[in-house]
Amino acid sequence: MNRRIATLATFAFVFQGCLARGTVTGPGPLAAGGHHVLFIGNSLTYVNDLPGTLAYLASLVGDTIRTETVAFPDYALQDHVAEGTAAREIAAGGWEYVVLQQGPSSVEANRQNLITYTKLFDSQIRARGARTALYMVWPEAVNFSTFQRTVESYTLAAQAVNGLLLPAGDAWRTAWAKDSTLQLYAPDGLHPSYLGTYLAALVMYERITGKNAHMLPLRVVAGGIQYAVNEATIRLLQDAAHETNARYAGAR
Repeated sequence: MNRRIATLATFAFVFQGCLARGTVTGPGPLAAGGHHVLFIGNSLTYVNDLPGTLAYLASLVGDTIRTETVAFPDYALQDHVAEGTAAREIAAGGWEYVVLQQGPSSVEANRQNLITYTKLFDSQIRARGARTALYMVWPEAVNFSTFQRTVESYTLAAQAVNGLLLPAGDAWRTAWAKDSTLQLYAPDGLHPSYLGTYLAALVMYERITGKNAHMLPLRVVAGGIQYAVNEATIRLLQDAAHETNARYAGAR
């Protein structure tokens, strides 16, 4: 049973800009043990390799999160339905969670699209014994006023399928409330910086493992790169992830 990690025509975003990566092919079935998580999304998932970052952070404290990714540029969930790779990966089975992500979805039509296709995927996911998770993202910086609607859209989608909500976007707001100077956006004002990816991974680590992000070493890694970040900032981000998840404790 061959699996494909589809990160086609993708880019790994680092602080300096975009680095072309091309197509990555998985080596075969995931090894047994740990949490098995399939990510389905777009560049907000594959920039800085969020799935790989999550897996690496978990490994630092002896936890195992095995990830695969199906992510294409500018894809919404309905595009994944039409393309087909995501459905094949879900059908392959062996997942604990399947994480769904599209754009901010703050506009009503896009919100309804997110909910509709989350329900469609959820039926496939449940049939294979897994649970749907929603990766809450954020709006573009120029549309910052729509942030609350983005939060609401992903919350509603998770509620529609009794899925696991991964409130990364809301954690950004929590972090900014502590330090408004944090650079969580990349220079394009859409994708995450390495700090934004790291914070998203902290949120996911807690929600998937049920453990506290404060257990993790004071080390910022994103996309396979370790960054020099002061201890106070790292602790602030861990606090933001933990506090945000505590607000969504009932959404499990």
